[in-house]
Amino acid sequence: QQSGRKYNLFLKRRLRIDKRHQSKDSIFFRDGVRRIDFVLSYVDDLNKEWEKKLERRKEFESNLQKAGLELETEDKKESEDGKIFFVKIHAPWEVLITYAEVLNIKVPIKENDIPSMVENPLDCVLYPLRLPEHVMHPEPDYFTAPFSKDKQELYLINDESTFFSPSMRNRIVNYILTRCPYGTEEGKKKFGIKRLLNNGTYTAAYPLHDCQYWKKASDPNCDSERYTLYMEWARFLRFYKEQPLDLIRKYYGEKIGIYFAWLGFYTEMLFLAAVVGLICFLYGLFTMDENMSSKEICDPAIGGEIIMCPLCDRECEYWRLNTTCESSQYSHLFDNVATLFFAIFMGIWVTLFLEFWKRRQARLKYEWDLVDFEEEQQQLQLRPEYEAKCTQKKRNPITQEMEPYLPVTSQAVRFCISGATVLFWVSLIIASMIAVIVYRLAVYAAFASLMENTQTLQPISSLLTPQLATSVTASCLNFVIIMILNFFYERIAIWITDMEIPRTHMEYENRLTMKMFLFQFVNYYSSCFYVAFFKGKFVGYPGAYTYMFNRWRNEECDPAGCLIELTTQLTIVMAGKQIWGNIQEAIVPWICNWWGRRKARNNPENLYSRWEQDHDLQTFGALGLFYEYLEMVIQFGFITLFVASFPLAPLLALMNNILEIRVDSWKLTTQYRRPVAAKAHSIGVWQEILNGMAILSVVTNAFIVAFTSDMIPRLVYYYAYSEDEGSPMSGYINNSLSVFQISDFPEENKPKENPENFVICRYRDYRYPPDHERKYLHTMQFWHILAAKLAFIIIMEHVVFIVKFFVAWMIPDVPADVKAKIKREKYLTQKILHEYELEKLKERLCQGDKQATEKEFIATEGRMELSRAM
Repeated sequence: QQSGRKYNLFLKRRLRIDKRHQSKDSIFFRDGVRRIDFVLSYVDDLNKEWEKKLERRKEFESNLQKAGLELETEDKKESEDGKIFFVKIHAPWEVLITYAEVLNIKVPIKENDIPSMVENPLDCVLYPLRLPEHVMHPEPDYFTAPFSKDKQELYLINDESTFFSPSMRNRIVNYILTRCPYGTEEGKKKFGIKRLLNNGTYTAAYPLHDCQYWKKASDPNCDSERYTLYMEWARFLRFYKEQPLDLIRKYYGEKIGIYFAWLGFYTEMLFLAAVVGLICFLYGLFTMDENMSSKEICDPAIGGEIIMCPLCDRECEYWRLNTTCESSQYSHLFDNVATLFFAIFMGIWVTLFLEFWKRRQARLKYEWDLVDFEEEQQQLQLRPEYEAKCTQKKRNPITQEMEPYLPVTSQAVRFCISGATVLFWVSLIIASMIAVIVYRLAVYAAFASLMENTQTLQPISSLLTPQLATSVTASCLNFVIIMILNFFYERIAIWITDMEIPRTHMEYENRLTMKMFLFQFVNYYSSCFYVAFFKGKFVGYPGAYTYMFNRWRNEECDPAGCLIELTTQLTIVMAGKQIWGNIQEAIVPWICNWWGRRKARNNPENLYSRWEQDHDLQTFGALGLFYEYLEMVIQFGFITLFVASFPLAPLLALMNNILEIRVDSWKLTTQYRRPVAAKAHSIGVWQEILNGMAILSVVTNAFIVAFTSDMIPRLVYYYAYSEDEGSPMSGYINNSLSVFQISDFPEENKPKENPENFVICRYRDYRYPPDHERKYLHTMQFWHILAAKLAFIIIMEHVVFIVKFFVAWMIPDVPADVKAKIKREKYLTQKILHEYELEKLKERLCQGDKQATEKEFIATEGRMELSRAM
């Protein structure tokens, strides 16, 4: 029987091969002429909803044909698994020109005659980084104007089938699909492909890739742009090459194009920050042996003789300062004079990055015909979900047309529910962070006891101190909690944003962005804020320690400072996020696609059609780009908000981004269905978020240098308290440690054992000794240091902000040559349009049209003269 089944399957495939001599790997209808602009798929499952779904499909497809679209259905017998129907959609010329006018699509009217920029003298040096001209600029530069059906002779229409690019065509078809009705249910009019996908009437809706990514299409009418993108852009071996932004924009649309333009520009700017950060790190490395603080800590005659107070109650023992020798040396790598320079440099760098990006964005707006896009977006991006859910209507005061609206009371209720939900989840993050802090406090004593009593850990005890072990495990635990909370909150954020029913697509994205960013900000950065600004700041002193919940004693910093712990925390969270992000972005889609196509791999090409190949790919989704931006903006926060603690952060980000560009391009080109083309003239609300983080970074880095690093206490000692002119920093460690008399320990804090009968122990603070009349109160040096820290914060912030605002004022947002080109193009476009109208009037006059009066002719000619004068 099994051999019989195999024989029948062979005959079935043989019949299908004979039926179609040409390959099904085609982007055209069966006639080989009409291009497939969109594909819908569905499974004809015989469940209780079957009849309802069938009725919806009939109505929907009938209405699509009434709208002018042409459909062609592939029976399930023709599909690989014998279960899926495919509906291929073609938009004829009449439909394209109608909706091109509705969508205000700009089309070419004349080839651009403005001379290109002066050649860069560095072109010879940069030649290895360049891509071929046909890849970088796949089509000539044109003067463009919004399409109008009445002026078709004005446009450069050489071939109707190729005049509108595939991305324009799929954008037009998608516009129709999202607004096409399919009937009335429960007394409400239902429409839009999104609802049909949600209720299972269709299983997928997508435009087609133009060919397989690893080889060109056999059809000479196909441009094989996907293949070009894969060969020149999506392979990691091309990591050093520039990106073909014009081709990306042409194939995927402006929205995806501007993301890759921003990501590429950000990566280029990171190169400068990475070089300066590496120099600062090398400075710390080469001056490590000259660091007097670590020398004194490591010296057996100094650090070896200083007995430190226990770091936890009862269980912990007294310990010698020189046991932290290695960690104090490593701390100098990041806690040195170069740290201050790098913090100031990054405050200026971030301003340069944002200002130069505005200029780059302005140039792209001109080159990609997005200069007048703002008005178009406001008019056209009304969400179908808003139209469907808002049953009440009111008159628009501008257009005087009735349009749907959401009552104020309903909006208020929805916003209250949304705000309460966001507040609950943010509180949940703070609660989880407190749980991690409690973990730190609870396990520290266990680590201290374990490392003291376990012989196998003795060889690494100098490297892995209890503080470091606690910090590393807590950071890893914190990272796991971050990932779990992210997983759940992403779904909650989308749900509450849908519930608010935003009016436009831009409004929807902005609201979702702010919710997600607020959550991610608290989620990713809260632990870093704790280590940087709270850990070791509210400890108290021996005999009068402060406790969390009256149970767990607050953590102390390492004698060399808390900066090394902030560096550890930052490295684990930042590197972990980047590694996990790349696994999610590249490996997961690849495994899903491999599993989904495992049966089709052995089939002949003419059985595995282009629409089936794309159907088996992953869906990029409307929020696909949103997650890419979110990932990069969170990374931007790591390299700006806490960069004073880790100068190598920009270098890590640079290496990640070089990989990120190729991973994103690879997955988009090979692992995902072709996204529907969408327009965007900027990176949107992300620009404002970046500006806010840039300002906040100045404050956080000033506080890190002042309160987390040991720079200010060292400088105060150097200039005010040093007694050795030959070696001003000698004696600093002894000066920074206060004295405590062990007999003053309360019974509940005193260590169980004191085998060497120590009389005094030292702790990190500036307090009077036990024999002073102001016993254990802060010394005058403490207040001098606090005043110096506050003065430093004020001075640094003011200096950096003044430089930032001066730089921002000096650099214009739009380059002068782009301004000139925009004005020139507007003038020439108006001139061409006026000349066209003048020619039409002349024709009408010659034909004896009485409506084309002499006054109308004079008025048109006068308007041309006025335009020239302007």
